[in-house]
Amino acid sequence: MSITVFERARIIDPARGLDETGTVIVADGVIREAGAGALNQGKPEGARTVDCSGKAIIPGLVDARVFVGEPGAEHRETIASASQAAAAGGVTSFVMMPDTAPVIDDVALVEFVLRTARETASVNVFPAAAVTKGLAGSELSEFGLLRDAGAVALTEGRNTIASALVMRRALTYARDMEIVLAHSTQDPGLASSGVMNEGLLASWLGLPGIPREAEAIPLTRDLMLTELTGGRYHAAEVSTAMSTAAIRHAKDRGTAVTAGVSINNLCLNENDVGEYRTFFRLSPPLRAEEDRLAMVEALKDGTIDIIVSSHDPQDVDTKRLPFAEAAVGAVGLETLLAAALRLHHSAEVPLLRLVEALSTAPARLFGLPGGTLRPGAPADLAVVDLDAPWLVREADIRSRSKNTAFEGARMQGRVLHTMVAGRTVYST
Repeated sequence: MSITVFERARIIDPARGLDETGTVIVADGVIREAGAGALNQGKPEGARTVDCSGKAIIPGLVDARVFVGEPGAEHRETIASASQAAAAGGVTSFVMMPDTAPVIDDVALVEFVLRTARETASVNVFPAAAVTKGLAGSELSEFGLLRDAGAVALTEGRNTIASALVMRRALTYARDMEIVLAHSTQDPGLASSGVMNEGLLASWLGLPGIPREAEAIPLTRDLMLTELTGGRYHAAEVSTAMSTAAIRHAKDRGTAVTAGVSINNLCLNENDVGEYRTFFRLSPPLRAEEDRLAMVEALKDGTIDIIVSSHDPQDVDTKRLPFAEAAVGAVGLETLLAAALRLHHSAEVPLLRLVEALSTAPARLFGLPGGTLRPGAPADLAVVDLDAPWLVREADIRSRSKNTAFEGARMQGRVLHTMVAGRTVYST
């Protein structure tokens, strides 16, 4: 029997409302004990001991929005390389989006992802399947077969379903199949050729803008359809104050809705685009500071349920272009936790709530194992130095693509050790 004892650690487990100094005992891939009284029966014989004085242990992060190039664009990212980046960031599980070539819209592709992950990944990889065939927004995929094959959610990935009728049917079938439908909302007509947040700054830069309403209008439609159908709806990533107001109102009415926010929209704003840096061309676009503050407040009060990295690797050829022509997206698995800790260090969001939004809540939302240090749970955890300073450097990024929105950023808080099912997958 393999036993590891992490002693004198600050144990943070939102599932139990726990934030205390104690011991975590891992035996044969599961948590045996975690808390101040874990050693009441004495240290297990033959155990390996790790002194975690001054360090914290948290449940491994669960990232619910990760784009991977495999199959079809392995030069940008493979399942294996994404898992290595995840492990370095304390992410022990992630949900993979269906935006691949071919699209993950049938059982064979779900099985391919699961098989490839078993063979090559160092963390848990869970496929999400497309709502519509080919992500075309018209014909629904086979929800029940996809769920039974192992898809943990339905989503259109980067796309937005334009037809209210298709969306109504999707929510109805997802309800009957008891699976979450996650949707990113951006009206293609209103967004048009926009490349950043619509406002004075966009005008100064001479760049076409995307109004906040482009997100809020289809979101409001979806919330009304969710109430109509009684389905389970997840707003994949919101970025505006008006969106959080709509979600708050829907929750107050008892609608089964949850919401996520990209770490980029929590920590950055439109001013970061100032030098036309294409690594800041994102979807949703970086918004005004008042919208960012609204995201922080909505996260704090629970209107927003989870934080995602929106990890979206793009290669040099598609990013080193004029801003309006550059591909959309940034990598984020390795910086997700450190960037979120900015809100802890600035006392804007309590640490327990941050860890909940990064781990416990997404695990619960998508029915995944992990997200807790409760005895009997899988030993998916991260040992973190909450105060360690470090610099984000392109040369250190483990993703195949290097398009991080945090390049050169000074961070405070670093993952030292990541464990998946009791197996060390990353260690400094």
